[in-house]
Amino acid sequence: MKHRGSSHATLRLLLVGLLPLAGTCTGPGWCRAEEAAAATQLGVAHIGAGYAFTADGVLHEGAVTIRGLGARCIKVGLSLDTEHPSPQVYARHTHWPEVSSLDGLAGTPPYRDLFAMDFDTFILTAFRPARPAGYWRDGFTAADERAEEDCFAALAGHLLRTYAATRKTFVLQNWEGDWALRGCFDPAVDPGGRAIDGMRRWLAARQRGVARARREAEGSTARVWHACEVNLVLQAMERGAPSVTVDVLPHVPVDLVSYSAWDTRDSPARFAAALEFIGMHRRPTGADGRCGVYVGEFGCPESEASPEEVLERTRRLLVEAERFGCPYAVYWQLYCNETVPRDRAADEPLGNRDFKGFWLVRPDGTRSPACALFR
Repeated sequence: MKHRGSSHATLRLLLVGLLPLAGTCTGPGWCRAEEAAAATQLGVAHIGAGYAFTADGVLHEGAVTIRGLGARCIKVGLSLDTEHPSPQVYARHTHWPEVSSLDGLAGTPPYRDLFAMDFDTFILTAFRPARPAGYWRDGFTAADERAEEDCFAALAGHLLRTYAATRKTFVLQNWEGDWALRGCFDPAVDPGGRAIDGMRRWLAARQRGVARARREAEGSTARVWHACEVNLVLQAMERGAPSVTVDVLPHVPVDLVSYSAWDTRDSPARFAAALEFIGMHRRPTGADGRCGVYVGEFGCPESEASPEEVLERTRRLLVEAERFGCPYAVYWQLYCNETVPRDRAADEPLGNRDFKGFWLVRPDGTRSPACALFR
């Protein structure tokens, strides 16, 4: 993931984290984002939360908490696929109206409220309605191609028109493409040529849709980019294993590439090498003039390290992300989404020890030391 910063900027990031930028309001209920900082923006993911603290809708609660930390970049789901649709992922304390399109979903009250907040950047995992997220593995027809392009043209067009005066940035991406390419979580699986071809055509259709919307929204100050997320980079880099980075990216121009950086999380040197490797293989569109690789997920669970170690590991990776020039680095995540099995009484509420520890805010309400990075 992205931008080359000065040594002074890197040292500032290492010591005190990123300072929040100011925003200005342009009308009732709407906030205008300032131009993005040249340094890496530190963001937070809020997807599949296993707990919450208020009677507010969980999407809204999480966004308010993330903004309160100082982050101006947020990553959430905006999807109507058959596996993890947003009304299911963000069901807690939320009434979701019936919609059948992604642009319709973006226009619902929960997303209107989210996009009205003074974030600079919204990174959105998006999949078109009524299909599994990886449906293209088993064949991608010409009709699928047209539907995918039209779906993303409509979503991007809605965002560009609705937020035309705000200078906000929206990044539409998939989730961990190397797992999707395999259809499972086994890194040893060879996905085969049919899946690789399907993914190339699928990504190209999404990119064409976003590019078409940009051409049709001349004058909008909002920005919409399309990104492909990769996650099995280390084994491709070291052993030549099949991967989205090597087998898909060189064949499909995309605005940005997202790196879900779990395979190099314990080694800043390997993490930096993975960013370089991705950058070598991506085929840019030229639409976004910044570095085209960002960190879509990174972090460390407190089940594997002490809170202080989590903070230090996170700092070290952020230094490398800024040195490379990543425009965004997204911490996984606000509230943990992964539980661990434990014998407990039927009426016993879930507590800290029931989760793996991917969090900035724990179930008991205490905060991880990693929150200091946002101050």
